[in-house]
Amino acid sequence: MAGMKPLHDISLSMLDLVAVRQGGSVADALAICLRTAQHAESLGFTRYWLAEHHNMPGIASSATAVLVGYVAGGTKKIRVGSGGVMLPNHAPLVVAEAFGTLAEIYPNRIDLGLGRAPGTDRLTMRALRRDRVETEEDFPQDVAELQRLLGPAQPGQQLVANPGAGTNVPIWLLGSSLFSAQLAAERGLPYAFASHFAPRMMLQAIDLYRRLFRPSATLKEPYVIIGVPLIAAPSDEEADFLASSTYQRVLGILKGERRGLAPPLKNFMAQLAPQERAAIEDFLAAAVVGGPDKVRAGLSALAQATQADEFMLVCDVFDPQLRLRSLEIAAAARAA
Repeated sequence: MAGMKPLHDISLSMLDLVAVRQGGSVADALAICLRTAQHAESLGFTRYWLAEHHNMPGIASSATAVLVGYVAGGTKKIRVGSGGVMLPNHAPLVVAEAFGTLAEIYPNRIDLGLGRAPGTDRLTMRALRRDRVETEEDFPQDVAELQRLLGPAQPGQQLVANPGAGTNVPIWLLGSSLFSAQLAAERGLPYAFASHFAPRMMLQAIDLYRRLFRPSATLKEPYVIIGVPLIAAPSDEEADFLASSTYQRVLGILKGERRGLAPPLKNFMAQLAPQERAAIEDFLAAAVVGGPDKVRAGLSALAQATQADEFMLVCDVFDPQLRLRSLEIAAAARAA
């Protein structure tokens, strides 16, 4: 893509998977999540999103709407939302009521990001929706129903979300393929690409979204968020060391062995087989890992390649204080 987007024109936000650290509890993970959100707010971040996952050891964000309320209640002005709610797992009415309630408690601060994947295994899907089997065709219909339920109630409308109706909670479509990019473009909705774990189709999806975008009552121009795994430290060497917690997590995902977030290990990548290293690097192709100069260069390169409006940082650092420092370094790089 031509042109250069200055880094200071790109908003910074955060996506939290609420990792449970090895040796720590779920309660610890939730407290760390709130402290991180408060810190992100103090740094001027635009939004703080929480991702729905189920039946996964080491991740405490399954009750996403409850967590959104917890974080919104502990902050003052940062937008808080789902990144995302996995729509196949829920009836649209239940989602509209939950986020409508949040919007009434925290007006103009709640976002509803929607994903098309179940975000879990088949057993858990059945437990969530019982005998209801979702297909790809259901997702656009469910999105449309949510838009109706969160919009103003119409005369004669028989199914009204209460709370929900008239709150107009902003809906975002999330995806890692071209499907949601095309749907977001057709509906005139903002779009977030999941490049923090599936970067391969990032440029293609963003290009498709921008080319096909149709202005709507919601949005006049395309708006793009990209997910960016970020590990920053005062030196490149320390950042590489801290990033080994993320590398261990990614290797666990690739092998189907999910555990709590592990402490960093020296020379972790060097000990792996070449194909394991390559798989981790592919997963984290959009990652920015390094000291302040490398972080600024990495974020600037992503800005130039994608012309994104917003970076949604994913920052899995084992030590909570060093995670906050990572966000500080990113905010300083953006402001420089």
